[in-house]
Amino acid sequence: MNIVELLQSEEGKTLEFKRDLSSPKNLLKTLVAFANTAGGQMIVGVDDRTRLPVGVEHPLDEEERLCNLIADSITPRLVPNVEMTTVEGKTLLVVEVFLSGSRPHWLKAEGLENGVYVRLGCTNRQADRELIAELHRSVEGIAFDEQPMPGLSVDDLDLAALKALFRDRRDLGENDLLTLRLLIHDQKRLVPTKGGILLFGKERERYFPDAWVQCGRFVGKDKADIFDHIELRDHLPQAVDSIMLFLKKHAMRRADFSNMRRKDVWSIPLGILREAVINALVHTDYSQRGAPIRIAFFDDRIEIENPGILLPGMTIEDMKQGISKIRNPVIARVFRELNLIEQWGSGVPRMFREAAELGLPPLEILEIGMRLRFVVPLAEPLTIQAGKGQVTPQVTPQVTPQVTPQVTPQVTPQAERLLQAIVGEMTREGLQTALRLKDRKSFRELYISPALEGGFIETTIPDKPKSRLQKYRLTERGERVLRELLEGGNEG
Repeated sequence: MNIVELLQSEEGKTLEFKRDLSSPKNLLKTLVAFANTAGGQMIVGVDDRTRLPVGVEHPLDEEERLCNLIADSITPRLVPNVEMTTVEGKTLLVVEVFLSGSRPHWLKAEGLENGVYVRLGCTNRQADRELIAELHRSVEGIAFDEQPMPGLSVDDLDLAALKALFRDRRDLGENDLLTLRLLIHDQKRLVPTKGGILLFGKERERYFPDAWVQCGRFVGKDKADIFDHIELRDHLPQAVDSIMLFLKKHAMRRADFSNMRRKDVWSIPLGILREAVINALVHTDYSQRGAPIRIAFFDDRIEIENPGILLPGMTIEDMKQGISKIRNPVIARVFRELNLIEQWGSGVPRMFREAAELGLPPLEILEIGMRLRFVVPLAEPLTIQAGKGQVTPQVTPQVTPQVTPQVTPQVTPQAERLLQAIVGEMTREGLQTALRLKDRKSFRELYISPALEGGFIETTIPDKPKSRLQKYRLTERGERVLRELLEGGNEG
């Protein structure tokens, strides 16, 4: 990008304008932040409000002064590229900083603990101890979730849950756990990795107290009034379906038979949301303390927010183009093995393509504080109106369900859970995983059989009930009942 194009750009993660060198401390913070985050360019001699060139007086002297300031004030040594250029007869200093292989850099006067800065949008943010540690790890090529937990053993992993998830893929033995990096050799002992505990730890929150998910449905477009909320503490792969169930609970759907085949049409973009949820679970910085992953459902949008800024060298534009860096390779590998991730780096571009195809307003990706937020706008608002202690969902007339009153009492609590878990056509294994149920016999007797007998679900291969390809889907009756159940849940 040439200088004229730069002057027409907004300040951001990799660009800042300075009128002069009168505030050297702020200038040095920016250079440190560039070096620690994703590189960047600072242009001195430009009005940072109008972006018009005002020039630098005595540019040779100012260039020397700037270089001396950098050498004297920043450690480890930082050597940016400083050049002079002329625009409209004004001389500007262009300071280009690359992502440093010696990060973290800090201001000498403030020391390592207080002088490390990172770039968030067009601002500089002081890094805390956990982020400083991540900057060190990123240079050394060490992932947080690959590190051993020496005080623990294989008994601290929920192997039953792990094997249940992998049942139809492979029989997990010790070598498989080592290959997946859920276990690692440490001082002649076999111990779990941090990723192993994050994924399948029996006492995950004892070691990672913020590794859970907070979901909320809010009234209106802000967080002033919460209507419904839930705290999810599932194993991470199972949290995907639990989060989606919460979102679907507060959405509406109808059956579309336009192509002579039943198709579920939801009022929220499930594919985009699922991708964003998986992205949050896989890329959260679990070393950060202070807040969990948060899912916020508003009338006009859904926000998925996770702790951790982008990895060094990454920008939001990189994400949109499909460039991917894996923060948690252990977690990502397990999600990939379970087919929750289809292809590295393809998720974000696919989300933007799908949003365009659905005619949604533009998706947003924001770095806010030390967190990353996906904002998924809704095609049409789903308003909740509060009055006299009751909350009623407002939806378009053609989506409003009509249910025969006497149907609901026939639904057992187990069948109710099953109806809410089914999305399209699902296998028995997929449904058990979604409901976090381990015992196959109990699942068949308490969930599948009553739902089949009640006519709420049907098999896709009715003439071969024991086929390994068998799947289950809602019947028209089950569809009606589910809508009534969701309406009833929203009235609470």
